[in-house]
Amino acid sequence: MIRKLISSLLAAGALATTAYAADTELNLYTARHYQTDEALYANFTKATGIKINRIEGKEDALLERIKNEGDNSPADVFITVDASRLAKADELGIFAPVASKMLDERIPAHLRSDTWYAFSTRARVIVYNKADVDPALVQNYEDLARPELRGVVCTRSGSHPYNLSLGAALIQHDGAEATEKWAAGVVANFARDPRGGDTDQIRAVAAGECGVAIANSYYVARLINSTKPEDQKVIKAVGIIWPNQKTWGTHVNVSGGGMLKHAPHRQAAVKFLEYLASDEAQAYFANGNNEWPAVPTVEISNPALDSLGDFRSDDLNVGLLSKTTAEAQKIYDRAGYR
Repeated sequence: MIRKLISSLLAAGALATTAYAADTELNLYTARHYQTDEALYANFTKATGIKINRIEGKEDALLERIKNEGDNSPADVFITVDASRLAKADELGIFAPVASKMLDERIPAHLRSDTWYAFSTRARVIVYNKADVDPALVQNYEDLARPELRGVVCTRSGSHPYNLSLGAALIQHDGAEATEKWAAGVVANFARDPRGGDTDQIRAVAAGECGVAIANSYYVARLINSTKPEDQKVIKAVGIIWPNQKTWGTHVNVSGGGMLKHAPHRQAAVKFLEYLASDEAQAYFANGNNEWPAVPTVEISNPALDSLGDFRSDDLNVGLLSKTTAEAQKIYDRAGYR
């Protein structure tokens, strides 16, 4: 009898410990590598008392780790950048649906899927050399394939998710055949083989190595905010265009995440995702990392973003990008866009 009583007490204690842990810690796997996110995590812990145990890494490595951990994975939430990467995670079946009225009300329908949410956005803009290129030539993404731009265009690798997502959006709007012709035209217009990141493309345009490039908006904002003379020189030399304002709008990509299927701390996971949709966190995405809030009602204070002006964004559902990302890669491969 005493043994049974002791066993029952031990079992109850184990359950109590599990419940307590669920309310006081969160295991976060993140592929976001921005120092400014530290404040997000610290503010969440301060507001909720929930400690964040963070594992950072490359998307593929983290996804492989989650896959290998299987049912025993300690991960509660996975966050990363780019819709194509989130879609890849979704295809692996690692996310679990979240029942949250708050998230469904605050995150617009086109910025979420059935299993993950976008928490910030960034636009893919066209950057041009103000001294060498007539901006009238590059008002749309499709214009990057114009014969007049032969030997003028710079981009990062076509296999990079940022460019794959743009290709996926072009397929959705213009069709696969037109996108393939576009990709071939862009390759024919290269000033050099694709290399480097988005900031490298902006610098190359400013230096006259190429006349036109595409880059995510927050890279432009970083240069605007920089106090380095060389960065200010770059910004003075380039102009920024919001593409496709008269058609389907400027392509927008996201940073986002979701709760994992085997999350041991599900209550904490939902609290964290809801916190990322709060006014405080949303404003921090904008003011800390030069991204736009996913929640449209949040007011921000970022002079660099303000200086870029207003624009009409593409309202294509981010979940749809996953349906044509693989096709975009095949099109790029055939076009020699690597």
